Amino acid sequence: MLTEQEKEEIRHEMAHYEDPRAASIEALKVVQKYRGWVDDDALKAAAGMLGMSAEQLDSVATFYNLIHRRPVGRHVIKVCDSVACHIMGYDRLRERLQQKLGVGMGGTTLDDRFTLLPIPCLGTCDRAPAMLVGDDLHRDLEDVNKVDAILEQYK
Repeated sequence: MLTEQEKEEIRHEMAHYEDPRAASIEALKVVQKYRGWVDDDALKAAAGMLGMSAEQLDSVATFYNLIHRRPVGRHVIKVCDSVACHIMGYDRLRERLQQKLGVGMGGTTLDDRFTLLPIPCLGTCDRAPAMLVGDDLHRDLEDVNKVDAILEQYK
């Protein structure tokens, strides 16, 4: 089930396209904006609005790595695991984050504050290694001591 606000925003996105299915990613983003993730009921309701089956919309959601199909923490940390980041210190950065948060990749802290996820590329290879916390890009993290101060910014 979708709220009236979610429906209104999805209809707004659909109006930009001749084929409503073209708004599938935007519809998923709307749901995630309000819920933090896309649950099965919301996915089915959004699919109905778009003229798609739930399976079709789920295939979009699971392909697009910025859509969460299970609950996540208040702050999602996406750690770039591209070749450039690997060369520049991805392993040290990942280990520091896992140690500091007490979770592995894909995990959420016990207080639901953070979820730690890999992402194939953040498009900042010249400033690797990098991570995204919510919408905030953090680069030049070869000194993993920067991680503690960064995490403190997110309550």
